Amino acid sequence: MSETQQQIELLLNNAATYTSIELFAGAGGMALGMEKAGIEHLLLNDFDHYATQTLKKNRPQWHVVHGDVAKIDFTPYKGVDILTGGFPCQAFSYAGKKRGMEDTRGTLFYEFARALKESEPKVFLAENVKGLKSHDGGRTLATMVEVFESMGYEVLEPTVLKGIHYHVPQKRERIFIVGIKKEYAKDVTFTWPAPSTKIYNLKDALCKGELYNCDVPSSEGQVYPEKKRKVLELVPAGGYWRDLPLEIQKEYMMKSFYLGGGKTGIARRIAWDEPSLTLTCSPAQKQTERCHPDETRPFTIREYARIQTFPDSWRFEGSMANQYKQIGNAVPINLAYAVGTSLVKLLDDIKKIEDAKL
Repeated sequence: MSETQQQIELLLNNAATYTSIELFAGAGGMALGMEKAGIEHLLLNDFDHYATQTLKKNRPQWHVVHGDVAKIDFTPYKGVDILTGGFPCQAFSYAGKKRGMEDTRGTLFYEFARALKESEPKVFLAENVKGLKSHDGGRTLATMVEVFESMGYEVLEPTVLKGIHYHVPQKRERIFIVGIKKEYAKDVTFTWPAPSTKIYNLKDALCKGELYNCDVPSSEGQVYPEKKRKVLELVPAGGYWRDLPLEIQKEYMMKSFYLGGGKTGIARRIAWDEPSLTLTCSPAQKQTERCHPDETRPFTIREYARIQTFPDSWRFEGSMANQYKQIGNAVPINLAYAVGTSLVKLLDDIKKIEDAKL
């Protein structure tokens, strides 16, 4: 037995700690929240070089594997408590073959399902964009649930959680799917974390207060091209493109001006007293602006990180564009922590069942 396998077995047999595998870990938003809830990571994987460098830099003790998930053998982790991951939303073929996970081969969902099959965790948590619920008329999600059920898991109703209800100063929504091994499911109940009545805003994120004990540290950040900056200078805090003079609206929006929909994220300047709109992978990309309330500029790296509730000590690797991408793609830490506490309660109940059998 290799030294790594010995370490895995030691952790798997440590009754005091719940263990996890996380796929598509990114810059560590989900992993940090789970760690805060009391879950120990045995393995984290991502294909993005800079994301895995970020994980390694901040948590040298974590076993971080960079590269193609298809090349990882998960059988040494059999018996892990939980598998988590936010695989990309991909369409499947519905040729009526009904071969379970084989119909999803070639997708990253397939690799998540393979990890589930090989490691046989007691519980799994999958998260994704809210749009997964309606993707391909709901068939994508239905296929995922069907595959999970065929693998011996009771799948709870996929649920969309809003970050603002879990101490996140951002209007971010994610869909979460929880599955429990059927041998435990009939004897336990999973309860989603209760939403908080306190809604945090941009001031809470960037200034000293309940969320952070100091103002946001200074850091590098993107700048707007001069033409865009002149347009955004005309937008008041809390405003967007409709607050511009009509001729500038038409020039700035171009064809979008004549299309339906509110498009409320375009040329948007966030106000201090409101939560941020959902952060994107780039703070200055065309028509999804997130402008600072007072200064006509995008949010900086550290401001972006705070809106996602990363600690100030968490450092991101790579170029500025790489860092924005990592932060923008992350699950907010406080949201992950809230879900993690519910998962720990579930694992506590499962442990009681197992202890009673001894």
